[in-house]
Amino acid sequence: MTKLAICPGSFDPVTFGHLDIIERASKVFDHVIVAVFHNEGKTPLFNTNERMALLKESTAHLNNVSIDSHGGLLMDYAREKSACAVVRGLRAVSDFEYELQITSMNRKLNKDVETFFIMSNNKYSFLSSSMVKEVAKYDANVSDLVPTCVEKALKAKFNRG
Repeated sequence: MTKLAICPGSFDPVTFGHLDIIERASKVFDHVIVAVFHNEGKTPLFNTNERMALLKESTAHLNNVSIDSHGGLLMDYAREKSACAVVRGLRAVSDFEYELQITSMNRKLNKDVETFFIMSNNKYSFLSSSMVKEVAKYDANVSDLVPTCVEKALKAKFNRG
């Protein structure tokens, strides 16, 4: 039986921190679906199709990773895909408190799906998509924070490319 995991997020945009988690998950699970979800609390810079395209390009080297999107509940999506796990990255203690609440609710919604937390690589522990967008808006160098395709897309969004 294939061990399928879902790595959900808004990925607006994908960063090297995200890719670190995705790559490490791809070594543990037979297949990883990176699923772009809409977060009602955020106004995205990139639309869903743009985020998916950036993820596809950034994960092209990973044969057991696919990209998808979903607009509903993660646990409904996990059931639909027959996933056995959800993979989430943790950067700091504050992430853990938030993720604990979400994991508890997810377990209530679907007890058959386990959540696995992967600690962020220390060099990405400060990194967030929001921070990348903020510094890119002011034309700061983000080449060590995001893949080249994302850097180009950010420049284009902020009319600097």
